[in-house]
Amino acid sequence: MITTENITKSFGSLKVLKGIDLHIDKGEVVSIVGPSGAGKTTLLQIIGTLDKPDSGTVKVDGIDTTTLSRKELADFRNRHLGFVFQFHQLLPEFTAIENILIPAYIAKTSQKEARQRATELLKFMGLADRATHKPAELSGGEKQRVAVARALMNNPAVILADEPSGSLDTKNKTELHQLFFDLRDQFGQTFVIVTHDEHLATITDRTIHIHDGMLADSADTPAPAPANPANTVPGGFAAGEPAPTPASPQSANTVPGGFAAGELTPTPTSPQSANTVPGGFAAGEAVSTASPSTPAEP
Repeated sequence: MITTENITKSFGSLKVLKGIDLHIDKGEVVSIVGPSGAGKTTLLQIIGTLDKPDSGTVKVDGIDTTTLSRKELADFRNRHLGFVFQFHQLLPEFTAIENILIPAYIAKTSQKEARQRATELLKFMGLADRATHKPAELSGGEKQRVAVARALMNNPAVILADEPSGSLDTKNKTELHQLFFDLRDQFGQTFVIVTHDEHLATITDRTIHIHDGMLADSADTPAPAPANPANTVPGGFAAGEPAPTPASPQSANTVPGGFAAGELTPTPTSPQSANTVPGGFAAGEAVSTASPSTPAEP
């Protein structure tokens, strides 16, 4: 359904995406999470053809969008993609059903067919009685459901949503999240959702983590601090693995090899802390390192 290969994107000297390889299957509800400035929205915009990568390829519904002309991209967006943003972006002078009909009119769908589709979507959203209401007459949750219906108007291959519930209260947020799964279950709709909502991220089929412009499993791992055998235990050995033997035989001040995880070390007979391991830690316990700071996303 969606495949990206080695996607990179920079704004000036700032590298926002640093080689994104990603695959999303049809019918998946996938969330993209990460700190502010990590590149989430930039990736979503590239998948949605609203921006172009500096390098790499993007395939959506079997079409390599990086090879399309400007006019072809506009037509592709209209017929294959649906967008839902944090704010509904409804046109205030149009009614709910008129807002929903806009993508169909751009696609030159017949008025009869388009209106039938829009009416069905309003009914599915529980908004059949709000068809002739303008956005100012709708609640926040109703406006966002109309926006989802508009995104679905042309039966897109995928819905791309950027913080879709960010402006909603808890009740409307829960209802919107459930709507995504209802659409997937009943129509096989694919969703890619950028979110900071922890609950939404936990209930999606898959959560993609982006950190510093890379997928989390390919992000750079901070190098451990240099080992100091006189005062530290070398990190990374497995539970139960014998600890390194000290250079000089100071058995009263060393940890015998093969101790059980969490076993307290013997109290030394003389205070020679430079040659002992503080007691009580679990075998193989990792030494914490500070996480690198994340550059702000432009």
